[in-house]
Amino acid sequence: MALRATVFKAQLAVSDMDRHRHATHALIVARHPSETDERMMIRVLMFALRSSDTLAFGRGLSNVDEPDLIDRDLTGSIDVWIEVGLPDERAILKACGRAGHVVVMAYGHTVDLWWKGIAAGLARARNLDVIRVPPEESRALAAMAQRSMDLQVTIQDGLVWFSDPTTTIEVHPDRLMGGS
Repeated sequence: MALRATVFKAQLAVSDMDRHRHATHALIVARHPSETDERMMIRVLMFALRSSDTLAFGRGLSNVDEPDLIDRDLTGSIDVWIEVGLPDERAILKACGRAGHVVVMAYGHTVDLWWKGIAAGLARARNLDVIRVPPEESRALAAMAQRSMDLQVTIQDGLVWFSDPTTTIEVHPDRLMGGS
């Protein structure tokens, strides 16, 4: 018998001063049985950073041909494809061909080694952003994971303050590639 996803619910209030966007999202996040709290919370962080009325969680780990988060335009075309983790070069380039814009949110202690191995091969991708979250910050986000969460995210000048009722974490996303 296959293991089932664990459902997490989050009220996410986003105040993005950089994009002049303020929104509240009622999120239902299905955590795949092989997914860690750290990866799931990075997906929630990425949802906050790219907050829009059309952004949705994709199948990600359940289907390797789908993104972790996806934003479609009104015609159904993929506007933004978001991957979390350390995807391989081929998968990233394939996503770049399918979407108007691709964002990879890398995390973990092996990001530098991963990036060194694929950076040259991704240099030709003009619609790609690669962002890194420092390991200590992604682990702190993981510690905030609960089945029911009330989260506030404030974004200003590229810095992110990620809070629940008892904890505030300052996240310093580091752009490895791209600029949008």
